[in-house]
Amino acid sequence: MNIHHLELFYFVARHGGISEAARRMPYGIQQPAISAQIILLEDHLGVTLFQRRPFELTPEGARLFAFIEPFFANLHAVELELQGGAVHQIRIGASSPVLRDHLPALIRNVRKKFPQLRITLRDGHQPDLEEWLASNDIDLAVTLLGPRPLPGVNSVSLIKLPLVLLVEKSSRLKSAEELWSQDKINDPLVALPASDTISINFQTGLARRKIDWFTSVEVSSLELIEAYVANGFGIGVSARAPGRELPTKVRALPLEGFDPVELGALWRGKLLPVYKEFLTEMQRRAKHVACS
Repeated sequence: MNIHHLELFYFVARHGGISEAARRMPYGIQQPAISAQIILLEDHLGVTLFQRRPFELTPEGARLFAFIEPFFANLHAVELELQGGAVHQIRIGASSPVLRDHLPALIRNVRKKFPQLRITLRDGHQPDLEEWLASNDIDLAVTLLGPRPLPGVNSVSLIKLPLVLLVEKSSRLKSAEELWSQDKINDPLVALPASDTISINFQTGLARRKIDWFTSVEVSSLELIEAYVANGFGIGVSARAPGRELPTKVRALPLEGFDPVELGALWRGKLLPVYKEFLTEMQRRAKHVACS
């Protein structure tokens, strides 16, 4: 069997379809080329490996994937091990503000020790980053730490961020306690998905106070929360990073007694030298931000 055909099949099976495989391949290849080469593999074997719509592995496809998965899944780790830790590339995932405001300085410092280092950056939020790390699509994630450790994933806390409510600057609210004293909170809540750590900690804090206040507008990022609060869609729940300016039409109310969230770094497997250097720079940066 052609090893390249097997590699393409591995990515299709792992990511649940040809279009998704084309997007996740570590090198450029178009969907028609993947499809054509998978057909060649099926013709060679004389079996159908998966149903196209909806995607589902056939029994033969599941058997082949179970056989090749350990090899391809561990190929990147073996490559790094054979290089003796002299990593030539690192793939980092984080949110847009982290990539934009903090990573450039970190990368410059790390490249002083690893001048030939190639870096791939992926913009994503907590659920995406955890999924990419688990599927070996990134090597290092900078994101909020969940309430439970992820299986097989190492983590280090970088900084604790207090929860805040975001209101329009013209709002008459002076504190969150004014809301808690109401019989019923009628203001719409703008928040991240329920699975996000910020939403979990916020709802846990509400439950301790025996308060029901559920999301009216669900968005995917803190920037969108700020934008929708500024445009009058309700009150937002967010985490306040030191030194980060809010939009001019928005102000923050502290949430006393609510558990903060922790921004941390996640990785799998051995802590290679370049990973360790990034972690050291992240910790130094977090300490500087916390003191600013």
